[in-house]
Amino acid sequence: MSDKKIPTPKVTRRKFVKTGTVLTAGAVAAPAILRSSLAYAAGRPVKLGYVSPRTGPLAPFAEADDFVINGVRSHLKDGVKIGNQVHPVEIIVKDTQSNPNRGAEVSADLILKDEVDIIMGAGTPETTNPLSDQAEINEVPCITSDAPWQPYFFGRGGNPAKGFDWTYHFFWGLEDVIGVFLNLWNSIPSNKTVGALWPNDSDGNAWGDPKLGFPGPLKAAGFKLVDPGRYQAPSDDFSAQIAEFKKNNVEIVSGVMIPPDFTTFWTQAAQQGFKPKIVTVGKALLFPAAIEALGDRGVGLSSEVWWTPSHPFKSSLTGVSAGQLAAAYEAATKKQWTQPIGFRHALFEVATDVLKRTKSVESPEAIIEAIRTTNLDTIVGKVNWGGKPVKNVSKTPLVGGQWVRGTKYKYDLQVVNNKTAPSIPTNGKFLPIT
Repeated sequence: MSDKKIPTPKVTRRKFVKTGTVLTAGAVAAPAILRSSLAYAAGRPVKLGYVSPRTGPLAPFAEADDFVINGVRSHLKDGVKIGNQVHPVEIIVKDTQSNPNRGAEVSADLILKDEVDIIMGAGTPETTNPLSDQAEINEVPCITSDAPWQPYFFGRGGNPAKGFDWTYHFFWGLEDVIGVFLNLWNSIPSNKTVGALWPNDSDGNAWGDPKLGFPGPLKAAGFKLVDPGRYQAPSDDFSAQIAEFKKNNVEIVSGVMIPPDFTTFWTQAAQQGFKPKIVTVGKALLFPAAIEALGDRGVGLSSEVWWTPSHPFKSSLTGVSAGQLAAAYEAATKKQWTQPIGFRHALFEVATDVLKRTKSVESPEAIIEAIRTTNLDTIVGKVNWGGKPVKNVSKTPLVGGQWVRGTKYKYDLQVVNNKTAPSIPTNGKFLPIT
């Protein structure tokens, strides 16, 4: 037997996943065929990377992360069957700190250092876009949510005729939130004058875009738009916007703001005597903690509603209903349910379903094929990348909600308009702010 040393081949990230070579800490990479019996006997761990804004101004989007991830880990403790093997599942979590640059950095770490098989993320375009860009560049399967599809797709330079190869997203779009807001506003008499608070970020620029966003549909529906221009977030002074709104007799305020910015605006509006009839703002008014911070001035504020305990869906992973999942969250955390619970859970529903249908976990192309052909009823509705509205996006339903004084909790979010998604029940009537 020869003692001649066999040189170790250079294995890139793409060559590694394509050849199925198994690397362990301190081990020399050997041809897969020599160690296939060992590797496949145990079923090597499958790695899921997950990125979200756990700290910083976007942290409310990640408030339910630990609850959801702990539940998924428990449910998948015996692994996932892929083909004829049962693979352990590892979930590796990273925090963007609400910073897109850090989001790109931790996503790159998950891809290049942790060598995840699928990378996932959620929590506004500030999270989904840098994450997805890293996945696309490095050719790693990616699933995201919690960002309107236009800022996600067009904000990354997406071409509807081509789409992306490695990155897939499920959520609603600007056409949906525009429809929801107009349905709310048309249900209450007003002078139809809307003041806009759109920041200079991915969401704000998309919502205020003349072609993709609110301006065109507002005009077509007979509303007057008062747009003071993009502001830099975070901001500690909205006096100029408030003065412009008062000058134009604005009765409806809208926008898409981080919670601290809306708190500043709403406090200064009270101080400066600005009292609109309707305030419907995206992002900032989604969370119980944000409303509690406003006290009773949070009553009557309205927003889009992605998910509630009343949504008529159940988990494909655990079989629990939306109501049961929300109740479990409240029991475990002693906190009020929050909308991202459903979409965080759905991300892991989709990832698990993809793994079960993947022909070879060693092939990123096989994983992407399983993502592309997803047709799954989840706790947020059906996820199916069938090419509409674009190749990489699957839409979920959206309704309108309003905060009222609560019973179990100090404030409750009621669904008050479901014209865009009649299957989701209402439990209140939209009323002007008093």
